[in-house]
Amino acid sequence: MNSLAVSTAVSSGRRDLVNVRSRSLLMAKWRVLWVVLGFAALALAALIRIALLGLFQGAPSNEDIAGAMLPQRGDIVDRNGVPLARAFPAYSLWFNPAALGEGGPPLVRSPREVATALVAIFPDLNLDELTKRLADGKPGYLRRRILPEDANRIHALGEPALEFPRETERFYPQGSMAAHVLGFVGADGKGHVGMEQVFDKRLTDPASRGVPAALSIDTRVQGALEDELLRAMTESNAKGAAGVVLDVETGEVVALASLPSFNPNLIDRAGEANIFNRVTNQVYELGSVVKPISVAAAIDAGTVTDLSRRYQSNRSIEIGGFKIRDSHSFGGSLNIPEALIHSSNIVTAQVGDELGGAKLKATMQALGMNERPYIELPARGFPIWPKGEWSQITTMTVSFGHGLAMTPLHLAQAYAAMVNGGIWRPATLIKVEPGTEIPGRRVFKASTSARMRQLLRLIVDLGTGRKANAAGYRVGGKTGSAEKPGKDGYQKTNIIATFAAAFPMDHPRYVVIAMLDAPQGTTATSGQRTAAWNAAPMVGRLVPRIGPLLGIMPDTTRDVDITDLAPLVGSGEGE
Repeated sequence: MNSLAVSTAVSSGRRDLVNVRSRSLLMAKWRVLWVVLGFAALALAALIRIALLGLFQGAPSNEDIAGAMLPQRGDIVDRNGVPLARAFPAYSLWFNPAALGEGGPPLVRSPREVATALVAIFPDLNLDELTKRLADGKPGYLRRRILPEDANRIHALGEPALEFPRETERFYPQGSMAAHVLGFVGADGKGHVGMEQVFDKRLTDPASRGVPAALSIDTRVQGALEDELLRAMTESNAKGAAGVVLDVETGEVVALASLPSFNPNLIDRAGEANIFNRVTNQVYELGSVVKPISVAAAIDAGTVTDLSRRYQSNRSIEIGGFKIRDSHSFGGSLNIPEALIHSSNIVTAQVGDELGGAKLKATMQALGMNERPYIELPARGFPIWPKGEWSQITTMTVSFGHGLAMTPLHLAQAYAAMVNGGIWRPATLIKVEPGTEIPGRRVFKASTSARMRQLLRLIVDLGTGRKANAAGYRVGGKTGSAEKPGKDGYQKTNIIATFAAAFPMDHPRYVVIAMLDAPQGTTATSGQRTAAWNAAPMVGRLVPRIGPLLGIMPDTTRDVDITDLAPLVGSGEGE
């Protein structure tokens, strides 16, 4: 081959190689272009989708965003913002026997071995019951609310059937405090019994659950009330106790307690038995604490105008085969201040008889004694109310606290009206903002209320309420020790002991009710079981504890002026 041919061949090979490279480069450019066009198309489709969502569905609202971030149930707080009920994410222990597939064994190891391992983590579980539960092969919760470290220990067991899903749990950081006010959230996720039930829709509504529900309760006062009630209940061997602290101007319940209580974090059998609320749901014949109400009604109606007038007091009153008597003789006669100080049934019955059934009944109706108590709680007891026109015997017995059964909350509202200038207002567990006008109805004249403040202060200063006389707090009030009714009449050895009080009596701010169910005479109560020896001392200890918390400081330089009443009082002893 000559040189020309060789040169031509080499040149042709170079041209072919250039053509191949050109085609490859062109193909690569087209591929890149198609990829770019594909991404552009995807981006365009996304932009069109976003535009359509913006035009037709709208942007997510602030409420939607907030709702997605909020817990499934809103918080409940006290009047000062202290948390009483909160929702938080927690683990649960769930048994899923189908975790290893259909037809497979529910557990890797035997039910007994797995149960033994779980009991080592949770010692309160029952080994035999848990073994049976696992052997049955039915799915369900083995335990609600477990700690993350417990979940890790369960995971280390290597049992796929033991699952621990994260769920929202309700937590009550104050434990059993105010349990009867709060209620609890059940396994169904709904509120039960207390304000959890009342607020159920609000607490689960995304639009409002970001704002805590504020109660009128003050946890500091609530804690003090529960502490003193428990002490009085223990010292007197009582089977139960109840108490309430009520703002006389707004009707706000600052504290409410029923003992024995329960823990809303764990509703067990013992807790279920104590869910019943003695303050709002149980009605009692409360005895002599009703006497000041009857006297106030008589003063208001004008049948009692002279407090120095004397009534016979050394002979029982026989009417309708029933005898009205006192615990012991206080002398031949008593005036109104003496009758209240010594708690005379005989004199109060005469006052009620002169007032008449129609007027006494009208007063009790105006105080709400013929209806369920006014408060948000779902559990509210209906009073035992004498029907029809009140006969003479009904009028006389109701006047000193028998024949009419009410809740302790009824009594608190009545005392608030008696000392606040005469206005009855409904009780509330919802915080009232300052300056809010609270509707009410007039029951007593302002002058009657002023006179009753004197008389109630006199009872604590000189009468059966002396053990409630907290220095500097100007406490006024009345004892009541009522025999409980039974199948065969009233039970002389089974009583309800109550002290109804208000403070400070020169400018009443709060009513305090303390009640003990079936107290016994013990060493701590000097062998006595009446209210003067158990309920009154309890209030005497409570008021100095809660007064400063409520902005009321002791002042021994101030008091209600009772100089016109003190000379009317002789000597004697009451309940």
